[in-house]
Amino acid sequence: MIRNDALDRLPVRHAVPELLAALAERGAAVLSAPPGTGKTTLVPLALAGLIGDGPARRVLVAEPRRMAVRAAARRMAWLLGEEVGGAVGFSVRGERRTGAATRVEVVTTGILLQRLQRDPELAGVDVVLLDECHERHLDADTAMAFLVDVRAALRPELSLVAASATSDAEAWAELLTVLEGGGPAPIVRSEGESHGYAVRFAAPPAGIRPAHGTWVDPALLRHVASTVRLALERHQGDVLCFLPGTGEIARTAGLLDGVDAEVLQLHGRAPAAVQDAVLRGAGPGGRRRVVLSTSVAESSLTVPGVRIVVDSGLAREPRTDHARGLGSLATVPVSTAAATQRAGRSGREAAGVVYRCWAEAEDGGRARFPSPEIRIADLADFALRAACWGDPTAEGLALLDAPPAGAMAAARAVLGSIGAVDGDGRATERGVRMSRLGLHPRLGRALLDGAPEVGARRAAEVVALLSEEPPRDYGDDLAAAWRTARQGADGYGARWRAEARRLERSAGEVVGGGAPAGEREGDDAVAGLVTALAFPERVARAREQGGYLMVSGSGARLAEGSRLRSSPWLAVAVADRTARDATARVRLAAVVDEAMACRAAGHLRSTGEEVHWEDGDVVARSVDRLGAVELTVRPLGAGAEPALVREALLDGLRREGLGLLRWRREAGELRERLAFLHRELGEPWPDVSEGALVDRAAEWLEPELSRASRRADLGRIDAGEALRRLLPWASGEAVRLDELAPERIEVPSGSRIRVEYGGERPVLAVKLQEMFGLAQTPRVAGVPVLVHLLSPAGRPAAVTADLASFWRDGYRAVRAELRGRYPKHPWPEDPSAAVPTRHTSARLRGER
Repeated sequence: MIRNDALDRLPVRHAVPELLAALAERGAAVLSAPPGTGKTTLVPLALAGLIGDGPARRVLVAEPRRMAVRAAARRMAWLLGEEVGGAVGFSVRGERRTGAATRVEVVTTGILLQRLQRDPELAGVDVVLLDECHERHLDADTAMAFLVDVRAALRPELSLVAASATSDAEAWAELLTVLEGGGPAPIVRSEGESHGYAVRFAAPPAGIRPAHGTWVDPALLRHVASTVRLALERHQGDVLCFLPGTGEIARTAGLLDGVDAEVLQLHGRAPAAVQDAVLRGAGPGGRRRVVLSTSVAESSLTVPGVRIVVDSGLAREPRTDHARGLGSLATVPVSTAAATQRAGRSGREAAGVVYRCWAEAEDGGRARFPSPEIRIADLADFALRAACWGDPTAEGLALLDAPPAGAMAAARAVLGSIGAVDGDGRATERGVRMSRLGLHPRLGRALLDGAPEVGARRAAEVVALLSEEPPRDYGDDLAAAWRTARQGADGYGARWRAEARRLERSAGEVVGGGAPAGEREGDDAVAGLVTALAFPERVARAREQGGYLMVSGSGARLAEGSRLRSSPWLAVAVADRTARDATARVRLAAVVDEAMACRAAGHLRSTGEEVHWEDGDVVARSVDRLGAVELTVRPLGAGAEPALVREALLDGLRREGLGLLRWRREAGELRERLAFLHRELGEPWPDVSEGALVDRAAEWLEPELSRASRRADLGRIDAGEALRRLLPWASGEAVRLDELAPERIEVPSGSRIRVEYGGERPVLAVKLQEMFGLAQTPRVAGVPVLVHLLSPAGRPAAVTADLASFWRDGYRAVRAELRGRYPKHPWPEDPSAAVPTRHTSARLRGER
C-alpha cells in the first residue's frame, strides 16, 4: 500500500510535473533540490510511473556510495509498501536484489559504468538519474560523459536527469548542451521545506596544529567531543557529528565515553546492522543518539531524529604521487558547499542548530566546492575506461573538468606496463577483460596473472583484501590479515568473503585444467606474489641503514614492532607519503623473495653499464637492477663504454667546475683576455664562461677528453693550450689577439706593464712617474684602460680612466701628498710635459 502521507510531505513533489514536462520536451534536465526534499526517493518513483499517472518506465538511479544505494532502495520500497526486490531493487558489487517486476533499480556509479561498457545502449532502460552530481566523484563524472555519448550517437530517446543538491546546476546544464543542440538543458528547481537552523561558531582553543596527511591534532578531537557534550546539554534531539575519517570517529567515540546517549559510528565500512540502526532512528526506549559520521551522511542519506549538527570542519580527499605510484588521503578544510550540506541535516524535522568547530573569521576563506576527484585522483581506472570506450585521450568526452595531462600520462604508462593498452593507448583484449572485473586495473592484472599461478580462489581472496584495505587492527602483515579475515565474523570479514566469491567466479575461467603449481605455496608466498603483481613499483628491498627502498625509488619504513621488519624483501600493498615525510609509511605489505620480486616486476628490470660522476670521480660499473633497486654490481674498470665515460667526465666538469683542468697563470690570463673581447666585441671572439666552455667541450678539450677515464686525467689537460683551439682561426681574427687585447702595454718610461683583464675594465697598474708626458689614456680594443697610478713604493696613489683630466685636476693634490714622503723622486709641476722615469731625481740627472 503506497504511503501517500509520507510522499505528500516531500517538497520535491511540487517540481515533478515540471521535470516530467522537461524530459518529454528535451529528453534531459538538471534537478536542483536540497537534501531531504525527496529527489532521491520520490522522483525515481514518479519517473517510473509507480506513483502518479505517468507511463511505466524502467529507471536506473546511480548513487556514489553502496550505503546510499541500499538506503534509497529500502526507502522507496517502504514508500510503496513493498519489500526490496519487487518494484524497487538495487545492485552493488557482490549483491543484487531485483526481480522481473523491478522498475526502479538503484546502483552504484561503478556498476553503472560496467553496464555501460558491456551494453552502451542500456537496453531496456528508459531513464537514468545520476544522483549527487555535485560531489564530483570520478565515476559519476565518467558515467555522465558516457551517457552524453550514448544519447548523442546511439539512443536519443534515453532520458537523463542530473540531480544536484548545490548551486552548481548551471554547469551541468551547460554540459548537457551537447545533447540538446539548442542551448543548455532545462533546470528544474525544488525548494526545500527546512525548519531552519542556527549557526554557532565554536572556535577551538589556541595552539591547534593544522592537519596533514591523515593526522589530526588530538586537541581538536577533544574540542569536538566537548562541543558534542555541550550541545547535548543545551538542546533537544540527536546529534550528528561530522569527522574526516574512521580513525577520528573511533577516537572521538572514546572521548564520549560515559555520555548520556547512544554513540554510533557511521562510515562506509560500518557493519550493515549499524548502518541500518542509524538510518532507522531511535529504538523503542527513545534514548538520545550521537551519530559520528564521515561525509557519507552529507547527502543521499537521512538520519532521523537529528536536531544538532557538530561539524569538525575537516574532510578527506585522495592524493596521488604519480611519479612514485603512491596514493594517500589528505585532510583538508571542508568546502563551503559541503559545510552547508552538513548544516542542513539539523533542520530536517524541526528547527535545529549547527556548531562549527572553527573561528567565524575563517569561514569566508574556504573553497566554494570540494575538489573534483578527476583533478587529484589516480586516473588509471578512468584512463582504461576511456580507452575501452574508444577515446584513449578522453579529449572527446563531455567532462566538467579535463583530466590533468601529467596524471593521464602516468595512468597510460601504468596501463601499458600491465598490457591493458597498446602503444597507441587503445585498449587491448586483456584491457577490456580487466575493465569488466570491477577492479582497479592493477588489481585486475593481479587477478588475471595470479589465478593461473596460485589458483582462482586464493588469488581472488588476496585481491579482495587489496580492493578494500582491512581494518588497521588486522595489522600490517597481509598474510596474517588474510588469516584473520578468514576467521573473522566482523562486518569486514563478511564483505571480504562476498567479494572473494565474486572475484573467484570471474577468475575461474582463467585457470586451465589441473591445479596450478602455486596451489602448494603457503599463504605468505601467495600473498606476496599477488601483491607484487598488483604493485610491482612497490616491491621493496631492505636497506643496510634500515627501512626499505622501493623499485619506484621511494624510501619506505615499517612501524616500530612490525613483524615484517626482518624481511629482506616486501611487496607493499598500502603506503602513503605526506609532503612532510621523506619516506613512505607502510600500512600493509607481504613478504616476497628476490625471485618473486623479479618475476612480478620483470618489465622494470634492466642490466647495463652505468658510468657516472660520484664523490669526485668517475664510477664505472655493470649493474643488474630492478627499477631503483640494485640487484648485483660489478666494477668495470678500463672496460667501460668510452662515450659513457666522456659524459661522466663532462658531468664532473659541470658539477665541480673547470678547475678540474690544469690552469697555469698564462691559461687564466688568456681566458680573461678572451672574456674581455667577447664582452666588448662579440663574435667571433668566443664565450669562455663555465657553462659555455662545458657545452663546447668537443671543440676545445678534444682529443684529450676522449682519452681521459678519471679525475686525474682531467688534471693533466693543459687548459691554456686547449683554450687556444677556440680562437677564431678560420676568420683570421686570431692573429689580432695581441693587438686587440695585449698582455702588456709599453708606457712612456719604456717599461712593458702587464694588463689585468679580470675585472669589469682592463687595469694598468703603473708607477705615476712612468706615465709623465702621456696626455691620453691607453686603450685596448677601443676601451680606455683603468690606470692605477702607484707611488714610488708601489702603493696605490690614484685611479683614473682619463689621464688628461687627472694631470689637470687631480695631480696637484697627489703631488702635495707624495712629495714629502718621496723627496728623492721627481715631482714636476707640469707632468704632461715632464720626462717619464723609473728612477729617482739624482739618477735621472746622472743619466742626462
